Amino acid sequence: MRVLIVAATQGEIEPLFLGSGEFGVSSSEFGSTDDSKLTTDLLITGVGMVATAFALGRHLAVNQYDLAINLGIAGTFTRSINLGEVVEVTTDILSELGAEDDNNFLTVKDMGFGDSVFTASTTISNLLSHIDHTDNGLLVKQVTGITVNSVHGNDQTIDKIRDRLNPTVESMEGAAFFYACKQAGLPCIQIRAVSNYVEKRDRAGWKIGLAIKNLNTFADALLKRLS
Repeated sequence: MRVLIVAATQGEIEPLFLGSGEFGVSSSEFGSTDDSKLTTDLLITGVGMVATAFALGRHLAVNQYDLAINLGIAGTFTRSINLGEVVEVTTDILSELGAEDDNNFLTVKDMGFGDSVFTASTTISNLLSHIDHTDNGLLVKQVTGITVNSVHGNDQTIDKIRDRLNPTVESMEGAAFFYACKQAGLPCIQIRAVSNYVEKRDRAGWKIGLAIKNLNTFADALLKRLS
């Protein structure tokens, strides 16, 4: 099985791929026997949906995979999720793509120009269907995310996006990853660890180190199960 690991920055997945070059591709293998190896490539796209879509489009035009996994950190809109917690984003929305109509927001679908809501083409549960779910410890909360150019940090805009879309997490790449994989016909999942609550910007309360640690521990366990 050939898997593409996609991340915005090297720092988010460095524990998995020590020594990989920024904005490059490197390879590694997971698996304990020659006949059960999982070959993985790493693609560091850069931050944001434009960089993600371009990097994936260019890479997938000349490379084929069985699965793509987007790994990264995210902010959460709900206190029911703990800082450092790992979640599976199954639906992701380009929340800013559309037009303001006075106090209303028109999505690109409302305007007849396409979709702004994208979903994972598979899930961890489906990928591990051959394993006893009571035993694998890899089934995490499935959530809805939004992908933004500007992360939220203002009470009024946070309330507006909650009222309009009620997202659980936000990132700057997730929906672009889903879009690119859909265009390429590539099965994909998105895994994120929560580094902060979406609120007035307060870096002192963020847990980026914990989120990265938990994300990579989870990813390592998942790749070993897939192998």
